[in-house]
Amino acid sequence: MADPLGPAAVLFDLDGTFADTAPDMAAALNRLLARYDRPAVPFEQARRHVSSGSRGMLAVGFGIGPEDPRYAALRDEYLSLYAADIHCESCLFPGIAELVEALDAQGICWGIVTNKPAWLTDPLLEAMALPIRPACVVSGDTTPRPKPHPDPLFHACGLIDREASACWYVGDDQRDIQAGRAAGMRTLAALYGYLGIELHPRDWGADGLLEHPLEVLRFLAPDPPPISPAPASGPADVA
Repeated sequence: MADPLGPAAVLFDLDGTFADTAPDMAAALNRLLARYDRPAVPFEQARRHVSSGSRGMLAVGFGIGPEDPRYAALRDEYLSLYAADIHCESCLFPGIAELVEALDAQGICWGIVTNKPAWLTDPLLEAMALPIRPACVVSGDTTPRPKPHPDPLFHACGLIDREASACWYVGDDQRDIQAGRAAGMRTLAALYGYLGIELHPRDWGADGLLEHPLEVLRFLAPDPPPISPAPASGPADVA
C-alpha cells in the first residue's frame, strides 16, 4: 500500500513513548517532597503522571495545579532538580533502537515531537547516544502552542518536508492522539507507555494500539493490519 505522497515518516512523543524517563522524573519529585517534609510518592503512582510533565508531578506530589499560587516556584524547583539528574536511569524503551534502525534501513525518516521544553529535551537526547539521529526534534517551546494543538506536528512536517497525511504519530497520552488527529496524521497509542489517568487508550480514537514499539513496522508494511475507524468526536481541545 504505497503512499502516493512518498515515504512515510514516523514521529514519536518522547516521555513514555520513545524513552522511559519516569525513574528520573519520579526521583526528582521525591527529592523535592523531602525538602518539604512530605512523604515520597510510590513509583508506580508517579509513573502514571509523567506524560503530563511537571504539572503531573506536582499534582501527584503536592495536589496542586497551575492555578495555585505556590505552583510556579515549586515547578521551577522541581525542574532544577530534574535537570541536574536527567539521565541517571532514563533509557530508550526496549525495541526503540531496533525500530529506528529499521526505519532508517527502509528510508523512512523519524523524529521527536514532545511537550518537554528544549532545554531539557536536547540534553536528554544527547545523553542517550541514539544509534541514529532524528530527522527533527520539536520541543514544547518550539511553537507557541504545544500539544494537543497540532502546530508542533505541522512544524515537524515542515522540517522533514513531508505532508501530515503521510506521517504517523506515536504517543502514550490522549493529547498525543488529539494532536495527531487534528494535524491529519495517522496515530498509534503506545500501550507500553505511561497512559496517564484519562480514558482508556482504546477510547482515544487512535488508528492502532501498540503493545511493543516494533509493532509500528506492521502498520507501515504493504499489508498493514486493518484500521478501525476512529470514533466520532469534536475538534481536539487545544486551549
